Parts: sequence; structure tokens; C-alpha cells
Amino acid sequence: MNKEILLKEIDKLREPRILVVGDFALDEMIYGDTQRISREAPVLILLHNKTKMLLGTASNAANNVSTINKGKVLALGVYGDDYHGPILLETLKNAGIDTKYMILDKTRKTTTKTRISGACSNSVTQQIVRIDRQTSTPVSKEIEDKVIENLKQAIPAVDGVILSDYHLGLLTDRVIKEAIKISKEYNKIIVADVQKDFDKYKGVDSITPNQPDSEKFIGYFIKDEETLSRAGYEIIEKADLKYLLLTRGGDGMVIFEKENNSIKMTKIPAFNKKEVFDVTGAGDTVVATYALGLCAGLSPKNAAIVGNLAASIVIRQFGCHTTNIEELKEELNKIKETE
Repeated sequence: MNKEILLKEIDKLREPRILVVGDFALDEMIYGDTQRISREAPVLILLHNKTKMLLGTASNAANNVSTINKGKVLALGVYGDDYHGPILLETLKNAGIDTKYMILDKTRKTTTKTRISGACSNSVTQQIVRIDRQTSTPVSKEIEDKVIENLKQAIPAVDGVILSDYHLGLLTDRVIKEAIKISKEYNKIIVADVQKDFDKYKGVDSITPNQPDSEKFIGYFIKDEETLSRAGYEIIEKADLKYLLLTRGGDGMVIFEKENNSIKMTKIPAFNKKEVFDVTGAGDTVVATYALGLCAGLSPKNAAIVGNLAASIVIRQFGCHTTNIEELKEELNKIKETE
């Protein structure tokens, strides 16, 4: 790893414009102080302190792009005709994300994950209950048509596309195929963050799965160098990829690159193992930074290194967090040249 080159390349992440397509969601965080046990039922009564609206799932991927490239990101997803719909749009806009391609679907709920947390004077704040509002069935053909029309308008104006699939119904087979087709027509980079059914994304430039999801897809455990290499080859062939970024938690990442009839494998160690507080949303950070790197002309290896670096920053904080160019450079300067 050449730090001098990487420091210059990190600056390039400011330039690409990205379209994020997928399952957008809102994380509603409600906080309160414990008062007493209710007389109506054996439950805590909380005195409300504050409510924070955060961006999760595909919204978090878009937010990560926005903090790095200063708002050169467009969102394409659906929201419902309900209380949380306008809040989702407002929260996206406040993060510098362009929402003109978001689609109102009156048949669906705005995906919202509400976490209620409480604390007393001598304890830390702890989550008490989580409430999920979502519609998981595939979007209707009418909404598919609108999504595809928006893809046709948005893709020519960006440098790359991220497909963020949380299996909440936006990324149907038809939407995926059209996104890939249009991206190829305009010679745009397309990267997918997927958890299963990797072969549904056949033809994207790259996917960014974690090891457990990859093992489910290939049908065996990755336990040594031989099975790791074999897994990379099989996934690239089955999903027809140029590159595969496999994330492995504390073992770092592996980038596989297709070169003619062979697969080149490069291991990237985890840059931060001692200060892991919360891995929530780290995958969104990785795909956002990695896709920006590919669109900025970084080699797949260097794009993966920068994605790994970004993840090492956000996992030090609780919940979904983002990073930026300055933090990336600062973190890179702390790393030994041999890492």
C-alpha cells in the first residue's frame, strides 16, 4: 500500500456523481428518562427527551456518498403516503441528497425503524423496543415502470450506480436488469450491495457481500486459502462480475479481479480491530466509498482499501455513521506503510 498515492487518490472521491437505487428507510430514534412503572400495565413510563431522525439502509449508503463527495448523489426509491414519508424526504435533503427521483407509492409504508431507548440517572441509555414499519412485497408493475423511467433519466447524468438491496421490494428482477442494461449502454460503473441471490445481479461490475452471505450462496464454508480462492472464482463466474469485494469482518477484505481466464486475489487487512463499537451500517459505508473509488478511476484494489479505511472509521461509533475526505486522510496517515 503506497500511502502517498492513496492520499492523492482519496481527493478524487470528491468528483463522481452517484445514483443510489434501492430500499430507502428512516431510522427514528426516540429517547427518554425512566419515570416509574405504569399503573395501567407492568411497563416503564419514559419522559420524552428527544427524537432523532437518521438515515438507514439505502438512505445510509446515499448519505455516505454525500458526505464524501459533497452532495453529488441522487436517490431513487419509494416512500409511502404516510406520516414518515415527508420526514424521509426532508432528512435526505438535509443530508445533501437529491430526491427528485424518489417515487410516492400510496400502496406502501415508508420504511421506518423506530427505536425507543431509555435511561435513569445512574445507568447508560439502552434500547427498550424497536418498531418496524415496512412493506416487503415487490413493488407493482406501475411503480416498476416509474422506476425504470427514472433510471433512463438519471443514469446518463451520473458516473456510477449503486444498487442497495435490503429485500424490501424495490429491486425486482425487472428493475435490476434495466438498471444494468442502461448502465452498460452509457458506460457507467454499477455496483450492488447484496445479501443473497447474487446471480440476480449478473452483469454488474462488482458486488460487496460479506463472508457469511457468500458462504450461503456458494454452499460451503470459507475456512482456508484454498476455499477462499475457490469461493471468489465461483462467485465471479456465477454472477458474471469484473470484481468481487468480499468483506470478512476482523479478517479485513479480499478483492478478486477477473483477468482473462484467471482470478487475481488480494487480501486487505482490517485497519481497526481494537475500537469496534458498532458495525451497523458499515456495509453501506464500504459500498459507497468503494463505488466512488471505482468511478474516480482508482484501481479495484485501491478502491477496496479506501472502502476498508472508511469502515474502520464508522465502526467506532454507535448506529449508522458516515465519514468524509478529511477523516479518511487523517486515518490513512495513522496507518503503518506495511499494513
